[in-house]
Amino acid sequence: MTERSIPQHVAIIMDGNGRWAQARGKKRTSGHKVGVEKARETVEIAGKLGVESLTLFAFSSENWQRPEEEVSFLMELFVVALKREVKMLNKHGVRLRFLGDTTAFNKKLQQSIAEAEELTANNDKLRLNVAANYGGRWDIVNSVNQFITEHQGKKAITEAELEANLSTSQLPNLDLLIRTGGETRISNFLIWQAAYAELFFTDVLWPDFGQAEFEKAVESYSSRQRRFGKTGEQVDAK
Repeated sequence: MTERSIPQHVAIIMDGNGRWAQARGKKRTSGHKVGVEKARETVEIAGKLGVESLTLFAFSSENWQRPEEEVSFLMELFVVALKREVKMLNKHGVRLRFLGDTTAFNKKLQQSIAEAEELTANNDKLRLNVAANYGGRWDIVNSVNQFITEHQGKKAITEAELEANLSTSQLPNLDLLIRTGGETRISNFLIWQAAYAELFFTDVLWPDFGQAEFEKAVESYSSRQRRFGKTGEQVDAK
């Protein structure tokens, strides 16, 4: 491949598991199983490409509205996947963090999350962030509430102070946001962080997302001029 700039921070809305399964006459839950395997492959691809931080949208705060059977399956799948994958992630130097309000999960899942984060806390290779029970609006409100608690409402909040309390405060700025599955919206995901991110939408359903499509997204990102409010001439002059 030709020389290209690699985004430091990539986020992916992993959409299409249920539709992928239904198209094959299977239950939606079988698509989620395949989706977990695809997430593992994607972590490996991101590491090989040189991505520093990868954030995967696993479960939104709105997903609780899905059928109870599907939600229960997803909760159990999280536990199983964590126990199965965390040792391998740790072996390869991946630091795992969860973004979102994990207090809503059952005690078993909360414990698995805490153990996985603790085990990988000192790793310095790829940073893998799993957004679970996460919503962009929740993230912003939560940050403001933390600020109010810390300052007792005595001063106006700045952008930098709000950003310092977001769940992604320790991560690089979001460079590239990918959504699979054919939808062209960000669905309350990283809405503050996506302000200047490059967006890449693909019709490919998540279980079919592979290295070729990931590299296509990176190529698209690399070909764009990121101006951040400046003119193209100003950027070219640097």
